[in-house]
Amino acid sequence: MNFLYTAVAFLLALGPLIIFHELGHYWVARACGVKVLRFSLGMGKVVWSRRFGPDQTEWAVSALPLGGYVQMLDSRDPETAPKDPKDAQRDFMRQNVWKRIAIVAAGPTANFLLAIVLFAALFVHGTEEPATKLRPMAQNTPAHAAGLRGGDSIVAVNGEPVASWGDLRWEVLGLAIDKGEARFDVRAANGSSYAATIPQSVIARTDPEGDVMATLGLDVWIGMPVVGKTVDGGAGARAGLRPGDVVLGADGKPFVHAAEFVQAVRAAPGRTMQLQVRRGSETTGGETIILPLTPERDPKGQGIAAVQLAPALERVTVQSGPLEAVQKGARRTWEMTTLTFKMIGKIVTGQASLKNITGPIAIADYAGQTARLGLATFLSFIAVVSVSLGVMNLLPIPVLDGGHLLYYSLEVLTGRPLPERITAFAQRAGVALLFMLMALAIFNDLSQRL
Repeated sequence: MNFLYTAVAFLLALGPLIIFHELGHYWVARACGVKVLRFSLGMGKVVWSRRFGPDQTEWAVSALPLGGYVQMLDSRDPETAPKDPKDAQRDFMRQNVWKRIAIVAAGPTANFLLAIVLFAALFVHGTEEPATKLRPMAQNTPAHAAGLRGGDSIVAVNGEPVASWGDLRWEVLGLAIDKGEARFDVRAANGSSYAATIPQSVIARTDPEGDVMATLGLDVWIGMPVVGKTVDGGAGARAGLRPGDVVLGADGKPFVHAAEFVQAVRAAPGRTMQLQVRRGSETTGGETIILPLTPERDPKGQGIAAVQLAPALERVTVQSGPLEAVQKGARRTWEMTTLTFKMIGKIVTGQASLKNITGPIAIADYAGQTARLGLATFLSFIAVVSVSLGVMNLLPIPVLDGGHLLYYSLEVLTGRPLPERITAFAQRAGVALLFMLMALAIFNDLSQRL
């Protein structure tokens, strides 16, 4: 059932993106007067088709579900060359170079526009996300050294406002890739404001492929340890803990954060701790009691209380008006596009690992996970994949849109098209490179899941 759910989520995520990409090519080709012979969802052998419209364009579904294509009247291919002299002027290659550039660029552009629309719709609808309130950090972390403290909230990074933890993570990741200084505007827990800076030299040592936030000591606030559920017969249940109990401290030491309770339990396998627990609502005068907890020892030698803590994230609703939402959607799409290109550049130059190249298995996995988290999360995932699809197709690899744009850019510069023997060789090389990249992506997907 999980496999079926993931497969359906994958098709619902990728299918519309491919269709929208190809519709970009189709609409602009028609606008430029080019005759479209076939619009196919999928590659390879056609398994279903129907003809519609004044040109009797064939709308088809093909055997391989990855990708799609728009087949136009094209004199370079005997099968698609104009058969009727009246169609000669509707040949793709008869169009001027700027029209050909517009037709090729329309696919990736459609993906970027779709991402803007999806992001804007999410901003208008409003999304509930964790706030930028910080968890207490260790003293040996860059965040603590910069002056940041647990319970404080970050409101801007390098002058750019951040409304949620997702915004904060995005800004910090961008700085990790750019190796830039991080200047934080902070609202302290007591209401005052201050600034804190993590130097460029520290940011430059972070690994964008890893958990940058954790490396810097930045983690989201999750509040006091509140018992959500206890395991029957477990250490917590034997100690008398109940759902709703708030663990205020242990052995006379107060807790200010749920992580401190987890750390204290892990450090005390087999040793009895005296827990200070508030039972009942704080506003209605709940009582404070002492409970003896003796954590069990897990296979790693750490203590375990067999208690599930209730989620205590501080959340904010991020919502915008229509105009602001479109602006924010365009900005988010631009930032994701530039960040993706920068990451690709680091992979090409060897500054980032080839393990960052992922393929359809990873996409399917993430599609299933985000679909389970709700429609808003799933649509956000689709927007991210739409940006990635647009970027991928702009790569200057023959057979991709970016490769064709490279050909036509050279034609603009030289005043004449590239010789057919050069483009034919480039196409074969491009197919080989694409297959190698796909094989690497699938290998990475499998190796990360085995």
